[in-house]
Amino acid sequence: MTALLDIAGLSVNFPVAGGLFDTLIPGRKRYIDILDGISLSLKSGETLGLVGESGSGKTTLARSILGLSPISAGTITFNGAELRSRQSFTNMRRSSAMMFQDPVASLSPRMSVGALLTEPFIIHGVVMQNRKVKAEELLSRVGLSKDMANRYPHELSGGQARRVGVARALALHPKLIIADEPTTGLDVSVQGEILNLMTELKTLMGLSYMIITHNLAMVRHVSDRIAVMYLGRLIEVGPTREVFKKPLHPYAKSLIASEPQPDPRKRRADLAIKGEIPSVLNRPRGCEFHTRCSIAQDRCRSEAPQLRAIGIDRIVRCHFA
Repeated sequence: MTALLDIAGLSVNFPVAGGLFDTLIPGRKRYIDILDGISLSLKSGETLGLVGESGSGKTTLARSILGLSPISAGTITFNGAELRSRQSFTNMRRSSAMMFQDPVASLSPRMSVGALLTEPFIIHGVVMQNRKVKAEELLSRVGLSKDMANRYPHELSGGQARRVGVARALALHPKLIIADEPTTGLDVSVQGEILNLMTELKTLMGLSYMIITHNLAMVRHVSDRIAVMYLGRLIEVGPTREVFKKPLHPYAKSLIASEPQPDPRKRRADLAIKGEIPSVLNRPRGCEFHTRCSIAQDRCRSEAPQLRAIGIDRIVRCHFA
């Protein structure tokens, strides 16, 4: 499979308010690195799971890919073309779509479902022969009846709203869909239906997914590869099955060990991550995870580890992996 999306050395930083001294001196500003040196690829037809605690930079990475957060360094290449200008990101968004975390709140309450499904055509200047027919086609594709086109978001259940979000994402036949917590707030049975729908559409339409989630069970079920983030950096990337079978980074190991088990007879290993995630305003020296790591040594406190390849298709940022 060829790379649909290729990210190289991507960094995003934002200015922060300093003291009076910083304010009085022109050009003296403090910046915080939200993302630092992200290099990642997504192949055509692949599903990549992006996991990590809140504040790890997952959503910022997604927004940067879509041109919604300005990048400070690095490059993003989509479908063979490097994204540099505003117009290039606009063109890219025509071939990609975002599924937002809250399925109901992400839909305008003043628009009918039919209007919501055909809005992407209007935004991107795509001519439609018949809006009603197009909306009905999209509804049918995600397993909803045609009469849903006349409803408004507040009249939908959570599962129906998520299906409408999927249908809206499919409107312009995208190559890439970025899904931010696509099963949050849904019943377990409905979660399964949505995941099965996404998998079916992936096969039918040749879609690629980047799924941002805390739900490790979902990642295990639908992802081909998994990328683990911590404080705006990638710390482990590899095939999902291999990472779940034998995680290499202590952080990834703790995340996976804390995953709930359906069998009550199986107790989780006592590998819960201790302490709070540090602030990006005050990153720890050396390995940023050493303040919470159970195997940290003196080297970890003074020397920052670099991403290195281990085996085939696996990279990890740890001195002792």
